[in-house]
Amino acid sequence: MTADARLSRGRGALGFSFFVQGVTFALLVTRIPAIQDRYGISDALLPAFLAAVPILAGLSSVATEHLVKRVAPSTVLRWAQPLVLLALLGVGAGTEMWHVALALGAFGLFVGALDASMNMLGVSLQGAYGRSIMLGFHASYSLGGILGASAAWAGAHWHLSLFTSYVPAVVVLLPLALFASRFYVDQDAGAAKAGAQKGLGPGGFKLLLPLCLVMACAYIGDSTVSNWSAKYLQDVLGSSEQLATVPYNVYMVTTLLGRAVGDQGVRRFGAVAVVRIGTVVAAVGFAVVAGAPGAWSGMLGFTLLGIGLCVIVPQTFAAAGRLFPGSSDTAIARLNIFNYVGFLIGAPLVGGIGDAWNYRGAMLVPMVLVLVTLFYARSFGARGARYGVGHERPRVVDVGRGGNEV
Repeated sequence: MTADARLSRGRGALGFSFFVQGVTFALLVTRIPAIQDRYGISDALLPAFLAAVPILAGLSSVATEHLVKRVAPSTVLRWAQPLVLLALLGVGAGTEMWHVALALGAFGLFVGALDASMNMLGVSLQGAYGRSIMLGFHASYSLGGILGASAAWAGAHWHLSLFTSYVPAVVVLLPLALFASRFYVDQDAGAAKAGAQKGLGPGGFKLLLPLCLVMACAYIGDSTVSNWSAKYLQDVLGSSEQLATVPYNVYMVTTLLGRAVGDQGVRRFGAVAVVRIGTVVAAVGFAVVAGAPGAWSGMLGFTLLGIGLCVIVPQTFAAAGRLFPGSSDTAIARLNIFNYVGFLIGAPLVGGIGDAWNYRGAMLVPMVLVLVTLFYARSFGARGARYGVGHERPRVVDVGRGGNEV
């Protein structure tokens, strides 16, 4: 097999892994009310259950930083993804509260390792290609999220049990994920070894810190949409219950579309320009939501949010790989922690401000936090960078040709 064919298969396999994770996560988060009802989890106790997942995922991401010094990220991902799927099945299979606590705990631990190793492989593949492909991987995740949310809606519509809803996804996706894992491509062995010996060091973490702040702020914005868009549209803008379910779906679709074309934008205009434009569009989206006179104008704001926020997270991972080419796995594992930090902060921050003041004003807080990205845009590479370096290396075989395009 030629090097180009190997990379192309690796890209397709990793894209499928992102897709599977999108399906899995959507199946979990969109059925939280059903999980609460099944196990009799009170409203007071539910936040503790939900917070445990990102906390354990963050701890797992830290552990993965050390684990990949001994085994390849592809090995971590190969086993973490099936375990995440089985943990999802466990969420639907139990009958007692301790059953779901154990299953959600396992989900958090395994998903932290999965997210970290998946993005490690994405960054190393992008380095091998010499052009921006990270947004394409995250587009696959968005596509999986849309499919997973649709499957969850169908399960709720037909009053299927959680276990019955989850079984088809696990039965289909688990063997396919294991098969695809045969084609994962790790970074060059020499570079990986050097990275494991080098680490980041105190100075390295200082250099990484701006990207950590950007990651946290981006996920505060994302969690605001996922947790509050329906309530905001219905309670503040006076929409119907049915219309209130639309903004998140619109957000996911625009996220998919933005990521699908985002790599082309990075190749043409550079990572810095794309991130800056995305940041401004996201801020305008929050401003439109905060000032919306009615439901449809609020929908426009959430649409802008999807277009703007979708580029920031993939490019943050890519920038970490550029800043630490000899220790990118370590950098990405640490950066991934702030994914969960933002997720933990976002929902209670907006909810607390909304209850204490009003929800229109609360929407201005993530707007200001997202704008922090503008101050650190230079961390994403030189102005003309195509994916975080000063030039794009040509390849004989273009990315995604043949059956492995994602």
